[in-house]
Amino acid sequence: MRIYLDQIGCRLNYSEVETLAGRLRAAGHMTVNAPEEAQVIVFNSCAVTAEAGRKSRQRVRQFHRANPDARIALTGCWATLQPRQAAELPGVALVTDNSQKDLLHTLLEPWSAELDDPDDLARMQPDGTPFQPVAGETTGRASRTRAFIKVQDGCDNKCTFCIVTVARGRGRSRGLAEIVDEIQTLAQEGVQEAVLTGVHMGSYGRDLPPDQRTDLKQLTAAILEQTGIARLRLSSLEPWELADGFFDLWARWPDRLCPHLHLPLQAGTDKQLRHMARRCTTASFRQLVVEARSAIPSLIVTSDIIVGFPGESDADFEEGLAFVEEMRFAHAHIFPFSPREGTAAARFDGQVSKAVKKARSRRMHALVARTGQAERRRFLGQVRPVLWEGEGQPLIGGNGNGDGGRLWSGLTDNYLRVMAVAPAGMDLQNRITSVRLDELRGETLFGEIIWDDGMTR
Repeated sequence: MRIYLDQIGCRLNYSEVETLAGRLRAAGHMTVNAPEEAQVIVFNSCAVTAEAGRKSRQRVRQFHRANPDARIALTGCWATLQPRQAAELPGVALVTDNSQKDLLHTLLEPWSAELDDPDDLARMQPDGTPFQPVAGETTGRASRTRAFIKVQDGCDNKCTFCIVTVARGRGRSRGLAEIVDEIQTLAQEGVQEAVLTGVHMGSYGRDLPPDQRTDLKQLTAAILEQTGIARLRLSSLEPWELADGFFDLWARWPDRLCPHLHLPLQAGTDKQLRHMARRCTTASFRQLVVEARSAIPSLIVTSDIIVGFPGESDADFEEGLAFVEEMRFAHAHIFPFSPREGTAAARFDGQVSKAVKKARSRRMHALVARTGQAERRRFLGQVRPVLWEGEGQPLIGGNGNGDGGRLWSGLTDNYLRVMAVAPAGMDLQNRITSVRLDELRGETLFGEIIWDDGMTR
């Protein structure tokens, strides 16, 4: 079968789609680059906000308009929470909730008898695996610079605003050895960066059997000790439950463990944190950030923030705004509060009007834009390692024949977007090079590549 895979939402959704793509190819199916080319479309939906649910429905309708003959298999958090609505969307032939998501490659198999195309089978390689499109492929790991690795799923916290814990269930960790083996395989395939993902990564390992019990610190150390992955990045970490000495890991592996932490704050006042049932205070969050910045040179901190949570007064917002400014986030996902049916906060008194939430969101975005610019400017004149992505954009040379080099885009180890020019014939995709950061334009740093001989070109 020809299968197109897509997703919206968190990095966990991306990781799950990558894993499914590999399983489908191993079963002899072909992943394609566009929904118009597919016989089957698999979509991993999101429900973190009401807007995410709306976009999930919209995306399914777009798929059906683009390819009315394709069968759509819908999974993810929105499909889990609203299976009846999901099944009624045009083109949807299968709805799979999160508890069955890992079986999707098996659940799709009965369609093969009807949909397998002899022309596709003719494109098989001698070993029986299908030829894969490479240029522009969005779901296959072979063409990616980084891979998202799901280390756990679900969450035992009861944050009053969060529907994801309802959609994904209790916390469940993968075995340490299984994760290490997967990352080592990816490193051998040429993937340069692994990004650990989960709903609540700080809880990793505590639900495993006693003889396998571990934690995120031990998992991180095992990956760096036992694999050849060039860079390891940790995605969202709740600001509690980190093991003692967790930040010491960066001193042991300064060149491989990325100096970037995404620490969701959600609210900048103790009052709102209590109403959200967050297990931290502004004081404990501040202390965590201070310790992290002290231990990890060149650290970049990003976060999540909710504005307009029920009961948030003008004074609360101003207090939270000041705390966010103090934290100096380089970037933040800012969400106007979205009441989600099934959560406690949807029933709270003191719901904030849409107009007020919109105004507060604009102010919070403006503040984080300022702190983000200040954080990026700190690195001007420094040399940072950059992992280059995609294909360089051709530049027109003085004679107009396109030999002016290529403009490449990539990310530093501390998650700053960088662009630089390389010679026209040089392929930087999936390479890590040193770059001197010379100029800041908007949110992008422009620099000069430092080649292996120590010279710029």
